[in-house]
Amino acid sequence: MSSESLVLFFIIGVVLVGGATLFSHFVAPRISKSPVKFEPYECGIPTQGKTWIQFHVGYYLFAIIYLIFAVETVFVFPWGVVMREVGLRAFIEIVIFFVILGLGLLYAWKKGALKWV
Repeated sequence: MSSESLVLFFIIGVVLVGGATLFSHFVAPRISKSPVKFEPYECGIPTQGKTWIQFHVGYYLFAIIYLIFAVETVFVFPWGVVMREVGLRAFIEIVIFFVILGLGLLYAWKKGALKWV
C-alpha cells in the first residue's frame, strides 16, 4: 500500500467523522436543562435515603477474577482448533498457560478474594 493511499484513507476518515459530528450537531434535538432531567431514575421509584453507599471490595475482586478467567477461556478455543496441526509445541504452551492461571487462582484463594462476604 502506497503512502498516497494511506493519506487518502486518513483524509476520508477525518471527513466522515467530522461530517457525522457536524450532522448530528445540527440535526439532534436540543436537550432541556431542567433539574428533573438530571435526577437519578431507578425503576420509576424515587430514591430514598443515601444513594451513594460503599460496597465491600470483595464483590469487585470476585467480579474481576471471574472476568479474567472468562476472558482467558476464550483463548482455549482457538488452541483446541489448531492443536493437532501444531502438535507438541501447542500442548506445552497450553500446559504453561494453565499453570499460570492455576497460580493466579491459588494466589487469589490464599488472599481470600474468593470468599463471598
